[in-house]
Amino acid sequence: MTDTIAITGATGFVGSTIMRQLAATGRQIQALIRPVSTHKRQTDIAVKWVDGDLDDIDSLRRLVRGANNIVHCAGAVRGSSQAQFNRINVDGVARLVQAATEQSPAPHFILISSLAAREPHLSPYAASKRQGEKVLAGQSGKLRWTVFRPTAVYGPGDRELLPVFRWIERGIAPILGSGNGRFSMLFVKDLADAVLKSLEHGGCHAETFELHDGHPGGYSWYDVIEAVKQLRAGPVVRLKIPVILAKTLSTLNLILAQIVGYAPMLTPGKVRELQHSDWVCDNTALSIATGWTPQILLPEGLRRTLG
Repeated sequence: MTDTIAITGATGFVGSTIMRQLAATGRQIQALIRPVSTHKRQTDIAVKWVDGDLDDIDSLRRLVRGANNIVHCAGAVRGSSQAQFNRINVDGVARLVQAATEQSPAPHFILISSLAAREPHLSPYAASKRQGEKVLAGQSGKLRWTVFRPTAVYGPGDRELLPVFRWIERGIAPILGSGNGRFSMLFVKDLADAVLKSLEHGGCHAETFELHDGHPGGYSWYDVIEAVKQLRAGPVVRLKIPVILAKTLSTLNLILAQIVGYAPMLTPGKVRELQHSDWVCDNTALSIATGWTPQILLPEGLRRTLG
């Protein structure tokens, strides 16, 4: 019997890549799509689109009906308050879990969380991702579930890291503070491959896995700058941004966002995330459980992203 996958966040950067990877294997795809995103529907692959959103339990029931597996990619990465993040990253998970547990047999639920959940004290975003994981574990009942905590995910179509890479490509490299913090990275196709491996394995129940590209010890911003520099074959000016300046700008941006009513990316919480010295991952547990190994290190990933 052909597997049926219910997926959220299918019009986003990560979700669309995962959806394509799964569709290429012949699996049937049921994807949630918000009314404001209908213009982003991918028409070159076979997808059953389900209109709705994470606030609407009825649309979530339609989404998961008949599904063997759920891949929950949707999430809020911008916000001016804890409540804004929680509405999607906590309450949205709870509703999807409810819809899933009503199915018989219950599907396998894969939550694409974030490495930020490892440090929930740093920001409202990080706290909401950790709480979303707890909701899944606490309300799942007999539902089989797996949590993925990818580190910084990048690739073609990325809207968060790609602008920074483009600045470096043009010869200007912004560096917050010392730039000596270590962080792992993950090319988006490797994340999609990990999801596929997990679905094929089927035995990763009640486990949380970190994911990265396998480079020991991660990278510093100087490593990233050097990798982009090799691609552009030209000098790069390092623009040091004082932490106090970033904190001041982020505070002003947050105040303005709360007054005007937009969802900001640059916030004091985001600055604390960027300042954190250790975002290095370990793939060992996931590799042992599923046999997955990442294939694309930073130099090749940047070539594919910037090319």
